[in-house]
Amino acid sequence: MSVAVGRRVALWRVRRQMTRQVLADRIGRSKSWVEKVERGVRRLDRFSLIRQVAEVLRVDPAELIGPDRPSEHGGAVDGVAAVRAALASYEMFTAADSGPAVEREVTQRVEHAWSTYQHGDYPRLLRMTPELLYAARRLHATRPGPGAELLVRAYRIIALVLVKVGEPELAWLAADRALAVANSDPVLAGSAAVPLGQALRALGQDRLAMTTTVAAADRIAAASVECGTVYGTLLLQAGLAAAGCGETRSVDELLGRAADVAGRIGDGLDYRTASFGPAAVELAHVVAAVESGDARQAVRRHETATRRQAWCGLPAEHRAAYLVDAARAHLDVGDFAALGRWLVEADRVAPAEIRCRPSARTVVAEIARCGPDTAGVARLATALGLTTSVS
Repeated sequence: MSVAVGRRVALWRVRRQMTRQVLADRIGRSKSWVEKVERGVRRLDRFSLIRQVAEVLRVDPAELIGPDRPSEHGGAVDGVAAVRAALASYEMFTAADSGPAVEREVTQRVEHAWSTYQHGDYPRLLRMTPELLYAARRLHATRPGPGAELLVRAYRIIALVLVKVGEPELAWLAADRALAVANSDPVLAGSAAVPLGQALRALGQDRLAMTTTVAAADRIAAASVECGTVYGTLLLQAGLAAAGCGETRSVDELLGRAADVAGRIGDGLDYRTASFGPAAVELAHVVAAVESGDARQAVRRHETATRRQAWCGLPAEHRAAYLVDAARAHLDVGDFAALGRWLVEADRVAPAEIRCRPSARTVVAEIARCGPDTAGVARLATALGLTTSVS
C-alpha cells in the first residue's frame, strides 16, 4: 500500500505543478521526507497526515488512499461520544460540593484512571472518563487550589487516551483545557503540553508539536525529580516531533538533552508514576529512527533497547506502543518474522494498543495483505476484522 499511496502523491503533485520542496514546505516536512513517501520508502500510515497532504494537493483523501485501505474507523472504540459530551458540558457547583472527602475521592479517581491508562485498558478508561471529569471539575470549581492539579491530571489522561484511539482533535481540546487550568504553573503546564504535542503529531503538525513542547520544556527548571520527569518527557516528545519534520540535528540535540536528564534521574524511578528514564530515552531513539525513515538503525537500536533490565519495568501501554513502532521498522527492512513476533507480543502486553489504535491496525492490515503467511499476524488480522480468511 505504501508504494501505491506514494505514487498517487507524486502523480497529484505533478498535476498541481508543485515541486517536492513546495509540497514539503506546505505540510511542514522536509524535501527528503516527501521523496521517501513518493518512492514508498516511508509510509503514510496516519489518516490525519494523509488528509493534510490531500488538502495541500486539493484532492479527496480517497484519491490518495485508493480502494484497498481498511477503514480508519474499523477499530472505533465505544465511549468516545460520551467523552465528547463530557468535554462539552459545563456544570455549576456550590461550596456544599466541596470538602476533604471530595478531594480524596477525586484523587482516587485520578490515580485509578492513570493506572488504567498505563495498563493499556483504553475502553475501560473511556467509560470512566465522564464521571472522572465531572468529579474533577466539581472539586476545582469549589476548591481551586488543590483542584487545579487534579483537574489538569484528569484532562491530561483523557487527552492521552484520545490520541490512542484516533481522536487527535478531541485530544487537542482536552490538552488545551488542561493548559488553561494550569495557568502560570510551569510544571503543570508542561505536563499538559505532553499530550498536546502527541495530539499535534497525530494531526500531522510535527513542527508545531516540536515548538510547543520545546517552549514548555524551556519554562521548566529541571531541578528536582518531579520537574525532571516532566522536562525530560517534553524533550522526548520534541525529539520525536523533530524526527517527523526531518530535523536530524534537532533530534540528536533534544534526545541528547533528555538523556542527560534521565542519567541524573536513573532507571530506579517508579515507572508507575512517570514513564521517563534512561530506558524510555533509548526507546525514543528507536521511534525517532522509524519516524526519520531510518529503519535499519531503528532495528539495530531496538535489539539493544529491549535487553535493558528496566525494559520490563515500563508500563504495559509504553511497551506495547513501542513494539508497534518496532514492528514498523521490521516491516520496512522486510523482516516479516520479527514483525509478526513483535505485533503478537504487543497484543499480548496490551491488546487495546493493537485493537483500538488506527495506526496499529494499519500495520497489521498491511502485513496481512502484502506479506508472507505469518500465522500470528494472520490470526490477529482476522480477530480485528481486517481479512476475510486465514490460510
